[in-house]
Amino acid sequence: QVQLVESGGGLVQAGGSLRLSCAASGRTLSNYAMGWFRQAPGKEREFVAVINFSGIVTRYADSVKRRFTISRDNAKNAVYLQMNSLKPEDTAVYYCAADQTSYKLWIPYQQEEKYNYWGQGTQVTVSS
Repeated sequence: QVQLVESGGGLVQAGGSLRLSCAASGRTLSNYAMGWFRQAPGKEREFVAVINFSGIVTRYADSVKRRFTISRDNAKNAVYLQMNSLKPEDTAVYYCAADQTSYKLWIPYQQEEKYNYWGQGTQVTVSS
């Protein structure tokens, strides 16, 4: 069983930055893709960014490209999301997810149904 715990959320003014962290325990995830998704009030959960097992391949939603950066540290079994130039529309609960069904998949999936482990989420609120 894998547990994912997010941290680093909070309240920030527009234009500011936050760094989200996701720590995994239970099993090593160094051979699997991980990602970040978010859900804003009244909206469905959406894809934000994913990273492959090696950390080399990343994919981003158009809305966050050039502002957010996903990274991972396999030695620490962790994934991060650096968020810069935050906008009020980035306000959401951010979820960390792991795809432990696709061993060493080079191009990580962007569809949330491919991810079988999820954290509890961390709130990010961006004020205008």
